[in-house]
Amino acid sequence: MAAQFNSLGFAKTPAQTRVAVAMSGGVDSSVTAAMLHAEGYDVIGITLQLYDHGAAVNRPGACCAGQDIRDARRVAAEAGFPHYVLDYESRFRESVIDDFADSYLRGETPLPCVRCNQTVKFTDLMQMARDLDADCLATGHYVRRIETENGPELHKAADPAKDQSYFLFATTREQLGYLRFPLGGRLKEETRRIAGDLGVPVADKPDSQDICFVPDGDYAQVVEKLRPGACEPGRIVDLDGNELGRHDGIIRFTVGQRRGLGVGGTAEPFYVVKIDAENREVVVGPRAALARHTISVENLNWLGAAGPEGPEIRAEARIRNTGAAMPCRVEAGADGGATLTFDEPQYGVAAGQAAVLYDGTRLLGGGWIGRA
Repeated sequence: MAAQFNSLGFAKTPAQTRVAVAMSGGVDSSVTAAMLHAEGYDVIGITLQLYDHGAAVNRPGACCAGQDIRDARRVAAEAGFPHYVLDYESRFRESVIDDFADSYLRGETPLPCVRCNQTVKFTDLMQMARDLDADCLATGHYVRRIETENGPELHKAADPAKDQSYFLFATTREQLGYLRFPLGGRLKEETRRIAGDLGVPVADKPDSQDICFVPDGDYAQVVEKLRPGACEPGRIVDLDGNELGRHDGIIRFTVGQRRGLGVGGTAEPFYVVKIDAENREVVVGPRAALARHTISVENLNWLGAAGPEGPEIRAEARIRNTGAAMPCRVEAGADGGATLTFDEPQYGVAAGQAAVLYDGTRLLGGGWIGRA
């Protein structure tokens, strides 16, 4: 590996290293920018306005809109580095929000944060950073980038409660070469302490929500606004097709859901087992009906030098951000996908979510869970 003269791994002084920092207006990205500036780097802050900022001006937990843009601008102004705001609202609507709505209409459970990273942040924003002659793009994500003889690897964050590696599975090897994550080896408490030490004005700001453009967490309202008629009523049926109740829109349900089903009188608790979008039916059943030993993954992204060697490999897979990574066998398919066979059955496997593969702390890659 080449000699490293600064904390970001470049063989030159911080003053000779230009860093574009993605600033959402939250404490993590603000500390990233302020900390690098304090270390002497040539920092340029970039904030993307991603959606209608009018409704988000005073809403806690938002990002990339309204007050958050003003917060990012204030952080840059007080620290003394340049800051740019770019209007990517149309791009974000097309690539993330529309996909979010259509995914629910297909009976899936979308991951808009991954789509945002795939399209706007790690594609458009990265190109802007290159246009500014930046040596790298730094973000406030909690994930570790580790240089090895075979190139950079992506690893889980030092703070397991803040680890965001699940949302970065679609990062390409080329992108990883350009990205830096200065907070990945720190605990969240340390980040807030640094914010206070540096006088960052958003030191006590609440963390952003996962779905930034959904006010009050009512995603069904957002989907119905974008796709009028999305909340068409339908049947709630058991595994044999017997009607147990009615619903007011499949977009209000996700596989594995237990609460709010509106069915009672069953011998044991029922869960959403399947969402039949074509017939507008929600299929429910006992927890045992959720068990899956094998799942199909589409559009597999591999972060290693090559794909899985041989017909199969062993790995651990996480099928939701809040779940543990579980042992499985990975068999790569000829169509760019893979089949995952778990040692133990998994419950609540939802199409539209991601199956993210690990080898210990190292992120190997991942793909999108297909319909069963």
